Amino acid sequence: MLRSKAGGAVALGAALLMLAVLPAQAAEARPVAKPAPRPEPGVEALRAVLAQAVSQGAPGAVARIDSVGGTFRVAEGIADRGTGRPIGTADRFRIGSATKSFSTVVVLQLVAEGKLGLDEPVNRHLPGLLPDDRITVRHVLSHTSGLWDYTNDMFDQTVPGFEAVRNKVFTPQELIDLSLTHAPSPAPGTAFGYSNTNFVVAGMLIEKITGASVRRAYESRIIKPLRLVNTVYVHPSTVIPGRYARGYLRPDEAGAPLVDSTRQTASWAQAAGALISDPKDLNRFFSALMSGRLVRADLLEQMQQWAPSNPNGKQFYGMGLRRRDLSCGVSVYGHTGTVQGYYTYAFTSKDGRRSVSALANTSNNSAVLVTMADTLEAAFCGARPAATPAPSARIAVPRQQSQYPVHEDIAPDIARD
Repeated sequence: MLRSKAGGAVALGAALLMLAVLPAQAAEARPVAKPAPRPEPGVEALRAVLAQAVSQGAPGAVARIDSVGGTFRVAEGIADRGTGRPIGTADRFRIGSATKSFSTVVVLQLVAEGKLGLDEPVNRHLPGLLPDDRITVRHVLSHTSGLWDYTNDMFDQTVPGFEAVRNKVFTPQELIDLSLTHAPSPAPGTAFGYSNTNFVVAGMLIEKITGASVRRAYESRIIKPLRLVNTVYVHPSTVIPGRYARGYLRPDEAGAPLVDSTRQTASWAQAAGALISDPKDLNRFFSALMSGRLVRADLLEQMQQWAPSNPNGKQFYGMGLRRRDLSCGVSVYGHTGTVQGYYTYAFTSKDGRRSVSALANTSNNSAVLVTMADTLEAAFCGARPAATPAPSARIAVPRQQSQYPVHEDIAPDIARD
């Protein structure tokens, strides 16, 4: 009996020893893969990008990175060609189509409140507005409605087109009517086709459902809750309040002088592109969006139902949100912006923990547009990809054959060099 107990004790001890050893052996056999460390922001690479943009014709260029590792600010060139004042990251500017992300957030908040549905026809809320009852709220936000972009006609000639509308105030219906001089094509939901008309419709939906202006919606739902102190919607005023960078539009004719395009109503853009902001506020906005503080989780997932937006296989569009896949394997989320005299890139990481917003105070300059995209590489990958050749001052390759993202957010079907 004693012997049996001793033998049982020995057996139990051996079993316990095996249990103690097996997990360690299993851990050694199946190591848990750790995520690769995120590259540190490349501040000097960022400075080189901005300096190149200035050398290509931008009077000035700035970028601000906000991350868990700190804030980095870089600026090159000038904000005002008249006074020579240096440009800075505290300058306000017209953010152009980055406004579309703000508009989308408001619409999706209304969806979350049960006031409209993503797959409801637009005409259910705005009877008779569109010629096709199949066009839904989702189609509008994802640029799959088939609605013609009226800016293709408006800005076929860059400077004459701008001067014709610089001080004009449009009603949203007038912009829709301009679009509908062209029949919608293709059928709704069948193809991505970037069109500012979609977000004029989005603005009309916001105003119909809330019973207030888009300005009030931006302020009450986004600007005040996030304390975006430098973000304003002044339409139809032509004044940018506070400290700002002046915008300079390049004419279509090579060698022609830049046109100061700062003062304008931006009425041609409205909910598609008329907001004013600065890099700090844009970083805060996109970080809040991607970290789930603005839109319900399931609707944030809907925003990220991607369609290719460029034949290079690295650019995608969801609902009011762009995705870019960078050379280091990182994907970033945000929006670009073009309004006369200003190029904006504002993007953040998937978790919203690192954001960059960059501005060049020129437009109609595809070399600068392409160069400024490398602010994303510098901010998230630490360096510019060595294999990317620097574009020339003018790119004479047709859009569909070019490796560069030479389209703009206004007049997207008009080839520019």
